Amino acid sequence: MAIAAKKIQGYKTKAIAEIKEILRGREAAPQDFIFTEYRGISVAQITELRKQMRAKNAVYKVVKNNFARIAFEELSTPDVSSYLVGPTAIAVAPKDSNEIAKVLFDFSKEAPALTIKGGLVAGSVYDAKQIEAFSKLPGRLELLSMLMSVMNGPARNLAAALNDIPSRLVRTIKAAADKKAEAV
Repeated sequence: MAIAAKKIQGYKTKAIAEIKEILRGREAAPQDFIFTEYRGISVAQITELRKQMRAKNAVYKVVKNNFARIAFEELSTPDVSSYLVGPTAIAVAPKDSNEIAKVLFDFSKEAPALTIKGGLVAGSVYDAKQIEAFSKLPGRLELLSMLMSVMNGPARNLAAALNDIPSRLVRTIKAAADKKAEAV
């Protein structure tokens, strides 16, 4: 629970509003959040990570824990205050959050100082192990391609069977004609 002061200073309310804007996102769809600890990571590494996040249409934002706690409370999300301890950065994923989790875990192999604390995915709070398992699942596009492949299978087999009927007929007629030609 965030500590509420009697008189909130203007720059703090502005900072909280900025965090809420990032958390709320530009799209109407709910966003997912993955909380990381960035202690020990160089500026160049964070810049590279942000570049990878932008390529996946995500944001990687370093936040003040107290401001983030207040912003999450005002957005009426489940309690994530246990992840808002120590130096915290939040990966905000508008969609395909498991792709973002994959990027984070791959990056943590290159930069072991990056620690994934947990996440808020589809309104459920996940710990680090659950986020890691989530990152190993196929992405939305992969699942759609698998589904389309399964759905196209019967149609492809039917088309092959329908194409096979005339070719069998042609081969049978050709074989009969060759047999007659040999008999004469």
